[in-house]
Amino acid sequence: MKTNIHSIERVVRVLGGAAIVSLAFIGPQTPWAWLGLIPMATGLSGWCPPYAILGISTCKTQTEGS
Repeated sequence: MKTNIHSIERVVRVLGGAAIVSLAFIGPQTPWAWLGLIPMATGLSGWCPPYAILGISTCKTQTEGS
């Protein structure tokens, strides 16, 4: 699995996912809040399966000779 998520996007995913998961404890306490684990997992791993399937990468590419 090759990293396909930029570092800034990774931070946003982890923080956003944590905010969504926190709703399971302090918000409306709905089981749907556990879906926040998905962006947290992709942010922590740096790999997004839908990006891989679609051939998308938000990482900067290295040019030859650099």
